[in-house]
Amino acid sequence: MKNIDSYTHTRGESIYVDDLPILGGTLFAAIFDAPIAHGKITKLDVTKAKQLAGVKYIITHRDIPGENQIGGIFPDEPALADGEVHFRGQPIALILATTKEAAHKALKAIVFEVEELPIIVDPREAAAKGEIIGSVRTFRLGDVEQAWKDCVYIYEGRADCNGQEHLYIEGQGAYAFPVENDCIRIVSSTQGPTQVQRGIARVLGVPMHKVEVDVRRLGGGFGGKEDQATPFAVLAALGAYLSKKPVKLVLDREEDMRMTGKRHPYSADFKIGLDRNFKIMAYEADYYQNAGAAADLSPAVLERTLFHATNAYFVPNTRLSATSCRTNLPPNTAFRGFGGPQGKFIIESAITMAAEALNIDRAIIQKANLLKDGDEFSYGQIVENCEAEKTWNQAEQDYKIEQIRERVAAFNATNQYLKKGVALMPICFGISFTNTPMNHARALVHIYQDGSVGVSTGAVEMGQGVNTKMVQVAAQTFGINPDRIKLETTNTTRVANTSPTAASAGADLNGRALQIACKAIRLRLKAFVQKEFNLESIDAVNLQDEWVYVDGEKTDWTWEDLILNAFGARIQLSEKGHYATPRVKFDKTTEKGHPFAYHVYGTAITEVTVDCIRGTYEFDAVHIVHDFGQSMNKIIDKGQVEGGLVQGMGWLTMEDLRYNKEGRLLSAALSTYKVPDVFSVPKEINIKFLDTNHSNLAIMKSKAVGEPPLMYGIGAHFAITDAIKAFNPKAIGLFEAPMTHERVLMALYRK
Repeated sequence: MKNIDSYTHTRGESIYVDDLPILGGTLFAAIFDAPIAHGKITKLDVTKAKQLAGVKYIITHRDIPGENQIGGIFPDEPALADGEVHFRGQPIALILATTKEAAHKALKAIVFEVEELPIIVDPREAAAKGEIIGSVRTFRLGDVEQAWKDCVYIYEGRADCNGQEHLYIEGQGAYAFPVENDCIRIVSSTQGPTQVQRGIARVLGVPMHKVEVDVRRLGGGFGGKEDQATPFAVLAALGAYLSKKPVKLVLDREEDMRMTGKRHPYSADFKIGLDRNFKIMAYEADYYQNAGAAADLSPAVLERTLFHATNAYFVPNTRLSATSCRTNLPPNTAFRGFGGPQGKFIIESAITMAAEALNIDRAIIQKANLLKDGDEFSYGQIVENCEAEKTWNQAEQDYKIEQIRERVAAFNATNQYLKKGVALMPICFGISFTNTPMNHARALVHIYQDGSVGVSTGAVEMGQGVNTKMVQVAAQTFGINPDRIKLETTNTTRVANTSPTAASAGADLNGRALQIACKAIRLRLKAFVQKEFNLESIDAVNLQDEWVYVDGEKTDWTWEDLILNAFGARIQLSEKGHYATPRVKFDKTTEKGHPFAYHVYGTAITEVTVDCIRGTYEFDAVHIVHDFGQSMNKIIDKGQVEGGLVQGMGWLTMEDLRYNKEGRLLSAALSTYKVPDVFSVPKEINIKFLDTNHSNLAIMKSKAVGEPPLMYGIGAHFAITDAIKAFNPKAIGLFEAPMTHERVLMALYRK
């Protein structure tokens, strides 16, 4: 089944926030944001700005009727700055004008003075000064101190990986409408409609039921609209509430890049110990997470780093400690993988350091330590239905790894200034929200008199194809043509208390809830047929291919006949479904539990060619064996693997996020921040579906596929460093990402 949005996407007919028709009287919003990273506000004079033509309102924190607070995990982030600013781009005032041009012109007329305060941009400096969000988290398994005594080889080092700009095509935006009785309706580009609803209610000082949030689709999210859509929706709603006029707030690209947080940069110290057979006996890591100026989702991201710190390997003795460090940068936030990629990059760096010191292929250490059923993760969950070795072995066999190595060695032996590199990258990624109460969803289904079906879920479509999968669930359960089904917008009035569409769990949670609702209606319809046809058993009834079947024989009742007759008999044709993931639990007091419904596995082989004169590189191929479970839509799932892979490669190669010491974003536009284009993606991407049929908690056994493939991109870094080592065996500084062309050139000639 094709993506149900393909037709309108390719015709330019799909509707996003900025495409909504403008209502009469709409005011356009612009945000006056902090021009420095840290300071006390000594003067904010909006007098001249108010006098400009078209300017109707200028709103500051003093005008907020409720609580000036949008922090989710911790209440540490004001909607509008009050007294101090803590990062460049922090909202200070909201201008409402009759045109967008007038609102932006007024920004320049505001007089702002500030007493500058010390600025911190480095997480290690923040940790040293006690600027920590929450507490230090530590996961332990076994006895790491005793294990060091049994290690034959021990290596210590440091690894650093930078942040990443989400660069969704559709920027942050919201359109808010005042409704009678002090209610607000808002169309928001958000992954978390309930978070937006809760944030607006909090700032306006009204109950949540007075706020209706509606989402048709997003033009990309990648985690950047999980929590960070909230401040902009809140400001639009605040403007509409105070002005009693519709308010539209849509950021342009440079505003979006300046004001929003990114993937968290990490710096880490590691220590790894192996026995004579290259088994990892002990592993320690201390992670310093650059959280930015407020908590946002940083504590949760930090936790997932710990959950994925040992990647697809069994390490019997571990100590993993992580610190969320407060700096004067925009609050960093969720990004595809949610802390997992950073943890994986660190242990892959440790393995690579050990392999280089031992003068062996890093794949020898990787393969010797792959997870098996019965192994224990550092957080206490026991490995089951493990596909780590199976994907590795199939990748080696199907893609003929030995021939690849021989080809690379032969090329390198005959080329002085072009060198090839190869790297294998296994992955293991847990699926669920690690905050257990978030693992639930609801769905609402209506069958209309003519047999057409309306479906509402809490899932947000952002290009990943979740709506298509929801249609598949309903169509398969009812046995009808997908064309009969309409996916409604995601709306907090129809489906309340939603978890954000994140953690790769959108299809699982919402699909299961939808399946429950559809099955309940289906059971009622089958019972009705049993009664009408005077059957002894309800099991004799089946609904498939738009017909009613009895004992395997097609009756003269079509789906439309069934629904019309059921309606006439007053059978309930609407249902809500609720699903809560079973088994998941985690005790933060002991740092032990069973936080994931299941894990996704896979192995990628990356081939690269480095130009050792220029420092440039080209990716020749990436070969993947991926654990899809029993994919319910191979076209969509394959696309997710391709997209995740390239996004991960971009993070570790060319996406060079830069702030200066004053907290100013230097890579603030697409002229200075580069993402992979058609010329920089691998020349060849091969993806094979692992043959597996384990029972799991995925919807229709079709495993989540949003986040896991991004981790394959880590292999790009180590393929490049493999090529660098072929040219300069003494190269250093190879555990710092991204591995840009400039960094490659320096490493090639550094002694």
